[in-house]
Amino acid sequence: MDAEFVVPGFDAAGIVAGIKKSGAPDLTLIVSRIPCRAAAAFTKNAFPAAPVQYDRRLLSLNPTAIHGVVINSGCANACTGVPGDANARLMAEAVERALGANDNSVFVMSTGVIGVQLPMDKLTQGIPQAVDQLRPDGWADAAQAIMTTDTRPKLVTRSAEIDGQTVRLTGIAKGAGMIHPDMATMLSCIATDAAISQPLLQQALSAAVERSYNCISIDGDTSTNDTVLLLANGLAGNPEITSTGPAYDAFLAVLTEIATELAQAIVRDGEGVTKFVTIHVHGAKSAEEAHRAANTIATSPLVKTAFFGNDANWGRILAAVGRAGITVEPARCALFITGGASAADRGPELQLVAGGTPLPYAESEAAARFAQPELDVRVDLGLGDGEATVWTCDLSHDYVSINGDYRS
Repeated sequence: MDAEFVVPGFDAAGIVAGIKKSGAPDLTLIVSRIPCRAAAAFTKNAFPAAPVQYDRRLLSLNPTAIHGVVINSGCANACTGVPGDANARLMAEAVERALGANDNSVFVMSTGVIGVQLPMDKLTQGIPQAVDQLRPDGWADAAQAIMTTDTRPKLVTRSAEIDGQTVRLTGIAKGAGMIHPDMATMLSCIATDAAISQPLLQQALSAAVERSYNCISIDGDTSTNDTVLLLANGLAGNPEITSTGPAYDAFLAVLTEIATELAQAIVRDGEGVTKFVTIHVHGAKSAEEAHRAANTIATSPLVKTAFFGNDANWGRILAAVGRAGITVEPARCALFITGGASAADRGPELQLVAGGTPLPYAESEAAARFAQPELDVRVDLGLGDGEATVWTCDLSHDYVSINGDYRS
């Protein structure tokens, strides 16, 4: 039982519909018992999957009377042409019929192999079964059924006091590969009972995405299906948030917290990952330049393989900064490294470079830090106030093995 994840007015379910060859759960429903407001962020990939295109239209058409979302795993319904577009619509309509909900009130997400049509016979049979399984504490099943190469479900809950009322948020996410920031970087759905206007709901989600999902990278590949969906049914009873101020700030803070934890959980469960790496860049000309530098470090195959090999080859880090297309003055650059067994157990910081020049550190000390499962890299460019943080991982043999036979 996962009663701790309950959000008043929402029900969730995850079942086996037979889409995956493995027989694992592959169909999720998250439903509000009353019409709710929606906000979303989508991939910027120029080959967006049919569900992304459907959801973009739905969000534009009806952002304030949504009943929920249906998510399948095992088939991405991406690069599937006109039949794929029709199947995304049919999938939503099947849920609307089973719920007795209005037309244009259910979002669709899909994840799995690209270029394969959805098995609509299995979905149309599975959707009524999933509706029958809906319950307030069905979140663990829902998180399980959206997994593909994930090794564990990602499920987070939070609460906050807003204007004297307790507001609840629960979110699920999936993602282990094809993860790189570009508006959103996987599939995620967050439900809340907060009362907040739809424009501010969208504003809050966009801000939270920039500080969480857009700050992770596993392999530098942005998916065709990336979607983050936020649903709010207003049942918390707080005075509706209609303008920025303390109530909005409190909501944004807890939303960003849950989004950040889900985003970091994706990196920790990345395909073949053995290390969780935090990249901090300080002293850049602007926050944008800092983010670009951190992303370039995070996606460098040479840097990531050095992490995997416990090799304190810090020259690769500075080389990545140098090709990031930002303002750099090598004589002002400093580099620091920290490692530990966990986020709460990182040892003292070791400075490797000052003023663009290597320091007389002990190689064994640097190698010991690179060998830790939790690693912090900090680059100070010494040029301004711009800073950014990106979470990434190493690149292992297992990543190649997993993706080399993904379809087989």
